[in-house]
Amino acid sequence: MGTPVDSFAYDLPEVAIAQVPVEPRDGARLLVDRGPRRAPDDRGVRDLPTLLDPGDVLVVNETRVLPARVRATKATGGAVEVLLLERETSGSWQALVRPGRRVPPGTRVTAGGLAIEVAQDLGDGVRRVHLHPGEAGAAGELAALDAVGEVPLPPYVHAALDDPERYQTVYARTPGSVAAPTAGLHLTPRVLDAVRDRGVRVEALDLRVGLGTFRPLATDTVEAHRMHEEAYRVEPEVLDACARARAHGRRVVAVGTTTLRALEAAAASGAAEGRTDIYIHGDFGFRVVDRLLTNFHVPRSSLLVLVDAFVGPRWRALYDHALAEGYRVLSFGDCALLDRRWGRAA
Repeated sequence: MGTPVDSFAYDLPEVAIAQVPVEPRDGARLLVDRGPRRAPDDRGVRDLPTLLDPGDVLVVNETRVLPARVRATKATGGAVEVLLLERETSGSWQALVRPGRRVPPGTRVTAGGLAIEVAQDLGDGVRRVHLHPGEAGAAGELAALDAVGEVPLPPYVHAALDDPERYQTVYARTPGSVAAPTAGLHLTPRVLDAVRDRGVRVEALDLRVGLGTFRPLATDTVEAHRMHEEAYRVEPEVLDACARARAHGRRVVAVGTTTLRALEAAAASGAAEGRTDIYIHGDFGFRVVDRLLTNFHVPRSSLLVLVDAFVGPRWRALYDHALAEGYRVLSFGDCALLDRRWGRAA
């Protein structure tokens, strides 16, 4: 029969959806999971270092969000929006093009000094496009996008940001994502320094977050869903640090679901770099991550299904508490520190 997707529905008031990030970053609230027999603890992100133990490993996703939304113009003057999804090894890009029906293959659109040639339909509304910046190569493309592109915000955020850097983590390095690893938006140099001073090792990996992160489950059952693929890179030294920590009774703390997916994908496949469509649900056998710092997620989403796999059905009590206490949710909202030690049996 399978698990109905509606098992992951909950009432999300519009007023609870954060439209702007909290200022300062580490001023966000932090809900601390204390297991099934104790009420969660209401804390703040600045308390995170005190909630970790010396010898733990904190892992972050250092991906950087591309200015991937380009508002372009056809030769006829018509407006076209191109949302770049991923650069292919050939140098072409996969993209969403709107209005798609009015942009046949071969159409060339421009935005400032950047020309974009729209090519074939790849299915599911995705098109292949070719960028023609003033300067050739990937560096030239990134420079052109910096000049004319916009950082794509989630569809439930209706206001533009005064500072686009607020949709980047402070440690973002590698351009390639179309969405931010939002749990990391809360971390500041002050918090990270305090984490290190606590004796916690901070490691980084890269998973390029795709548009599928916003998509709700479109199947009737959880098991029937298929994840989108994302590129990742986890250096062997990171997995070694995690393994050593766990061997000594310490814990691995993933900052965000993207970090968790990359760690578990690398551990399962044995490949430090590649593409993954790992789908974490049900009785998934976690190999690496013990605790998860994560925001509050959309109903009926693969992210919420992942949370259920991590902590079991008590996610609902945690969410009920958060909403009752006025926590802000989704990308710019508050966060929770979840603990897997009690598992789905809790």
